[in-house]
Amino acid sequence: MSDLIPSDNTDGNADKYMVPALERGLRLLQEFGRGNATLGAPELARRLQLPRATVFRMLNTLEAMGFLQRADGANDYRLGLSVLRLGFEFLSSLDLTELGQPVIARLCEEIRFPCNIVVRDGRSIVYVAKVTPPTPLTSSVRVGTRLPAHATALGRVLLGDLSLPELRALYPEEHLEAHSPRTPGTVLELFDLVEADRERGHVFSEGFYESSICTIAAPVRDHSGRVIAALGTTVPAPHVEEGRAQALIDGVRAAAAELSGLLNYRPQTATLLSITSRRAGGGHV
Repeated sequence: MSDLIPSDNTDGNADKYMVPALERGLRLLQEFGRGNATLGAPELARRLQLPRATVFRMLNTLEAMGFLQRADGANDYRLGLSVLRLGFEFLSSLDLTELGQPVIARLCEEIRFPCNIVVRDGRSIVYVAKVTPPTPLTSSVRVGTRLPAHATALGRVLLGDLSLPELRALYPEEHLEAHSPRTPGTVLELFDLVEADRERGHVFSEGFYESSICTIAAPVRDHSGRVIAALGTTVPAPHVEEGRAQALIDGVRAAAAELSGLLNYRPQTATLLSITSRRAGGGHV
């Protein structure tokens, strides 16, 4: 029995309970993305440093299960519908998206700009809900889109709970990758921005990630007070008039507060939990 049930679930023992074949299959799927929509066995074998025969068997198995499909009858593969189904099942299982979709739908109807909910996955933000007004304007951003957290206004919101040591652990490099002239160049610059955003309670950014758009975002918190999502709107213009900007900020903050309330966020209780956490060693340094 001791070989089946781990007695110690520490990180040092984690690899002991990994299933190598499953890990290789999942790593293979992760090689596909927007920049690598189709890949063949030779390229995958090179990337994964595995024998081509092993990769061929993995491809056949994943194709049979619908996670991969042939690309136009060629020898290359693309992601299959089973991946999409898993993604939708994941999103539909989240209280965040189920409760948040009507909230951003009402906000979108009120302000007539695209509204989004995003979460953080490591160093990236991922769009999990989106509502767009019926206008001829189109956006390349859709549910599932990933963008760099440090270079986006929504990402700054999602980094709001991290201390400086935690940010440095997430971004150990000396210089951060630049995506626009306004991208912070170092972790300390990013931390200063995030701290100012946190104290303000929202982000209002003109041309931070793209010069032609403005983004307004606010944090969504759960019962513990943690930032679990960012709710925001994107204005397809380089600037927003001052009076209009304040109305948009108020609308976004109210929507984020409404969704936080639906997720059982109570500011007074969350403040006590935050103080306790910081005293235990999770505070800023």
